[in-house]
Amino acid sequence: MRKILVALVLGLACASPRANLPAPTSAPPINTAETQIAPNAVADTLLTDVRSLDSTIVVDLRYATPNNFTGAPLPGYEANRAFLRREAAAALALVEQDLRAEGLGLKIFDAYRPVRATLAMVDWTRRVNREDLLTNGYIASRSRHNLGVAVDLTLIDLATGRELEMGTPFDTFSAAAHTANATGVAAQNRQKLKAAMEKRGFLNYDQEWWHYTFNVPNPLRFDRPIQ
Repeated sequence: MRKILVALVLGLACASPRANLPAPTSAPPINTAETQIAPNAVADTLLTDVRSLDSTIVVDLRYATPNNFTGAPLPGYEANRAFLRREAAAALALVEQDLRAEGLGLKIFDAYRPVRATLAMVDWTRRVNREDLLTNGYIASRSRHNLGVAVDLTLIDLATGRELEMGTPFDTFSAAAHTANATGVAAQNRQKLKAAMEKRGFLNYDQEWWHYTFNVPNPLRFDRPIQ
């Protein structure tokens, strides 16, 4: 009996105090670990233009134009071309193929983002006293876009080219842009996009209905200009 009591005491002492607590939720899929920037030659072997796999995907890179929250093109965006890691690009082409049967397609607002562009975003938040956008998770100082595994996008009607109603514009920095915070047609369209992306392995960031990431082995950061 004494041996049993001792065993019970030792077992309780060694048990983790978190054992009965719910598992922690995953961190927002926007920040990256501190990794060195890979050479441009490596970027050229790992990144691919998504339209080289499916030319029906529409690309409207907002950060290559003044039509973004900073009001100016960001450094490193020198062409309206969307690059992703090859694995992510291949998966995205499958999403486009799936949607085509419903008369729908994808429009990309951002994909691979050079590190210099992310740094320019952070500098902008400081110039305009909006560093809250960093702490609240709307702008990342270390972004998965730099790895070529994140894409910002929406759905379009293939017959008209018009964007489907999503409730807020791209890059809306408020709770209204949280994926679950929509009603009616916008909620249905957000879920339609989410289901199509998740089917092919993408993960939505719940604070931005447009933001999706794709896991690849050995991710690397890149600063190669988009040309």
